[in-house]
Order: sequence, then C-alpha cells, then structure tokens
Amino acid sequence: MVRAMTILITGTAGFIGFHLARVLLARGERVVGFDSVNDYYDPTLKEARLAVLATEPGFVMVRGDLADHEAVLALADRFPAIDRIVHLAAQAGVRYAEVNPWAYIDANAMGQVAILELARRLKRLSHVLYASSSSVYGGNTKLPFSETDPVERPFSLYAATKRGAELTAASYAHLYGIPATGLRFFTVYGPWGRPDMAAFLFAKAIVEGRPITVYGEGKLKRDFTYVDDIVAGLLGCLDAGPAVAARPDLPGGPPHRVYNLGNHRSELLSRYIALIEQALGRQAVIDNKPTPRADVPETYADITRAREDFGFDPKTPIDVGIPRFVAWFRTWIGG
Repeated sequence: MVRAMTILITGTAGFIGFHLARVLLARGERVVGFDSVNDYYDPTLKEARLAVLATEPGFVMVRGDLADHEAVLALADRFPAIDRIVHLAAQAGVRYAEVNPWAYIDANAMGQVAILELARRLKRLSHVLYASSSSVYGGNTKLPFSETDPVERPFSLYAATKRGAELTAASYAHLYGIPATGLRFFTVYGPWGRPDMAAFLFAKAIVEGRPITVYGEGKLKRDFTYVDDIVAGLLGCLDAGPAVAARPDLPGGPPHRVYNLGNHRSELLSRYIALIEQALGRQAVIDNKPTPRADVPETYADITRAREDFGFDPKTPIDVGIPRFVAWFRTWIGG
C-alpha cells in the first residue's frame, strides 16, 4: 500500500494552489494549506476557494504571512509529517511592482528563504517544488524559450525576484542537499482565475460594457496555459519526486532543476480576446495603449525537458480553455 503524502501548499487560497489542492485531496493525499489571504485582489474569491477545500477531510488550513518567518518555521513543529512542499505563494503581477515594490521583496525574496529554512527543519522532507515564471526570460528574443537560455535581462521587479528565487533554491540545494525544482509557469488561465489577469479583466469589462485596455494593438503574443495542464505538470513533477531535481542544471551541480510549464503555443492577444467575445456573445470596446516597459512582446515555452523528465503533455488549446473559463465566470458573477 502506497503511503499518502503530506504536502504543504503555500498560496492555497490562490488560483493554482486551489486547483492543485483539490486534485491532491481527491486522490487521497493530505494537504496543509498556508496563505495570508491578503487583499491584493478581492479576498471574496480567495475565501470561496478555501470554502471548497474546507469540505475535504484531508485538508488543514493555516493563515499566515510568508514575511512572518517565525510563523513559517513553526509549521515544522506543528506538522512534522510534511514530506513535500509546493511553494506557490508570491506577490504576483508585473505592473503592480511600480506601486508597491516592497511586497515583491517580502513575499518573493524573503518568502523563498523562509520556505527553504522550513525545509531544513522538516525531517521527512524529500522535495521542494516552487513556482517561478516565464517572466525570467525578460528580453530574450530566441523562441521558444528554453531552460538553457540566459536569464540576465529581467524586464520587471517581479521577474527579478522570481529569478532570485531560483538562485536561492540552487544555493540551498548546494549547501544543504535539499532537492528543489523550479517550475516556470506561462500565463495561466482558467476557472477560478485571478481577477487581475487578462481573461477575467476582459470578460468583466465586456459584460459591464466598459472598454478593455489592450496593449500593443493586440499584437503581443503569449503562451496561454490552461490551469488543468499546469496542475498535471505539478502532479507529474511531484510523483517523479526528487529524481527530477537530481538531474541538475549544471553538470555535477546541486540537486536543483528548472522546467518550463507552458502550452507550447504562442497566441496573439487579439485572438485570445476574440475567443472571449465569442464565448460571451458580446463585442469588446477596445482602448489601445502603448506597451508598458515591463511587458515582453512574446512568450513561448519549449517544454521538451518537462515532457522527457515527467511526461508533461498539455492538451488544452485556448479554443477549448476560454469557453470553459467563461462558463465559470458566468456562474461567478451570477449572469
């Protein structure tokens, strides 16, 4: 009989953390959630996600802030059976850093250290997974983005903190032998998605008859990745265990590796919008704006490494994913 895992998921009230927790609980794992449930976006959605998880007997929720290092470290005494960590909590958003840069340092830089210090204290821990981002590729022009590409040109503070988190994990892997795997997510969308992301912002504005802000005349391209595919990648990496981290990025290096998790398709933003319009049955009013300096012109994931190492195989094109998102969105807004 296979022993159930006890998994700490940070950011459990968040979009990806919620979806991952649901799948893990459904297959019989034990999940400890950790989240501050802050007000970066409407906490009502976060509380609704947690209400769903609260119905599962294998779920325990701890409310706390990554910046509170003692609260994070206390998890080792309270839940000594934790054998995996999936660290998803972060200050998200590329443009918000211009308003509140401190939030990125507290959550993404200091928070990464707090989680890795917790990992040092957990006697049964075998693997740390953590969320990175396609943003780390910054000004790269070679497409698709590969994990072996240079990542020294971040276009935003968010990207810089995510790259810093990767380097921090690599150093802890070297110093303390902690197997760690970074997952670079590419523009995740889907049901229960964040209100500050394009799909939700556009759908809400279209329904309310307000203009939507479109940068670069809709010519920006993104590797839009459906949340179920991201969760499948997380599960594949979890189930592969520390063996994936044992294939280090550098020959003879520490047990640390990074992977792209994307849809392996680069789509025009204008097409993404057209599919939302089609699913809603309404036309958008477009307000074109110049592309912000923090935005990159295109993202596109090379997923060869993830496919070879843990069978990552995204299956959801935006033609399928957008109608699913809109169906959920209608139920959320009650329309």
